[in-house]
Amino acid sequence: MRERTGLVTVLAVLWVLGANALTAHHSFAMFDTAKPLMLTGVVTAFEWTNPHAYIEMDVTQEGGATKHWSVEMGSPSILMQSGWKFRDLKRGDKITVSISRLKSGDPGGLLIQATLPDGRVLGNGPGRGPAAPTAPGAPSAR
Repeated sequence: MRERTGLVTVLAVLWVLGANALTAHHSFAMFDTAKPLMLTGVVTAFEWTNPHAYIEMDVTQEGGATKHWSVEMGSPSILMQSGWKFRDLKRGDKITVSISRLKSGDPGGLLIQATLPDGRVLGNGPGRGPAAPTAPGAPSAR
């Protein structure tokens, strides 16, 4: 009986630790969703990988200096459901992205939407697509 209780305790602890790890992985607390940031730059890499895809890009600052940004996206399977393809971006493409910036201030963020070189505007998965256009003078939904 004592061994059984010990085993149940160990399994319960492992279950709680595993649940915390999963919750932490899917947290968006590191991103400032209240202040979207628009960036235009040149793609240095498009990483079509699991569990998240990434756009790596260089953005020219005022004064001419270049800053490298890393933009996190959803998983490829989620992105494909909203129109993304693994070959949509290539090194050297000029794109504009709207992101929720990292709260730390580091040059990175979570994709809200991207305007691709061919003019398509894609979001970060189904239900996370491009913002609906607003009428001139109307308050923004974001």
